Amino acid sequence: MLLPTIRQLQYLKLLAENGAFGRAAEAAHVTQPTLSAGIQELERTLGAPVVDRARTGVILTPVGEEALRRATVILNEAEELVEAAKNAGQPLTGRFRLGVIPTIAPFLLPGALPLLRQRFPKLRLFLREDLTQRLIAQLKAGRLDAALIALPFDTAGLEWAHVSDDELLAAVPADHPLAREATASPEALERENLILLEDGHCLREHALSACKLGPPRAGAGEEPFAATSLPTLVQMVGSGLGVTFLPQMAVSAGLADAAHVAVKPLAADHAAREIVVAWRAGSNRRAEGRLLAEVLKDA
Repeated sequence: MLLPTIRQLQYLKLLAENGAFGRAAEAAHVTQPTLSAGIQELERTLGAPVVDRARTGVILTPVGEEALRRATVILNEAEELVEAAKNAGQPLTGRFRLGVIPTIAPFLLPGALPLLRQRFPKLRLFLREDLTQRLIAQLKAGRLDAALIALPFDTAGLEWAHVSDDELLAAVPADHPLAREATASPEALERENLILLEDGHCLREHALSACKLGPPRAGAGEEPFAATSLPTLVQMVGSGLGVTFLPQMAVSAGLADAAHVAVKPLAADHAAREIVVAWRAGSNRRAEGRLLAEVLKDA
């Protein structure tokens, strides 16, 4: 049986990503006739067209969509085979693509990166900061080798290694009555103007779930306040706009030091998120993911 080649599958993937033969050929570092001939050979091998050629670009046919889905898996496995062979007996050497969520990256990485460079000088670490849902999608698509995320989250199809538990704390204006209390109860915070990160940030859901609270509600005709980042959130609280939750990791890194904010422990059971290194189930990078988690624990 005649089978597609890795090169033909790479051409199909680049064509789907770029939407035109010229751009795909440029990304593949070949001429357009070479790439077009590769796609035609793939179509002959499969016995069906994989793209519809239109004046505005190319569109994958149903056969092309299925071929791309399977090609992505095959190419990921081929890349991991090459990396595993290169790094046999030398963990965390060469390229390693790590995703990190925004509520971890600025607080953990400054201490972790020098440690990684010291212990693994041959490691070429490529970082991508994004929201958890998008990082997991990139993990499953093979565009990342691992991701530093926080649980709980839907991790179907993933494996992970524990890094640390990160306590969730209450942050209130420094002159607020709650600032004089030893702890802050979820009920007391709910009675205040609760400000959280925008939808999509898992820290928002972690805090609400830990405190058994519903999402904040605004008045009639108004939208509830929401911040795009933890520094913005702290400034909003320091300006007296409301109260919020902060991870211990960020507080320890000095996030609230210069703001007019008081930070208090939460009077709630298990008010914490779990920081983990996650990778695709069955990935050849499993051992490196576990090793990376151990280094991050030290950081």
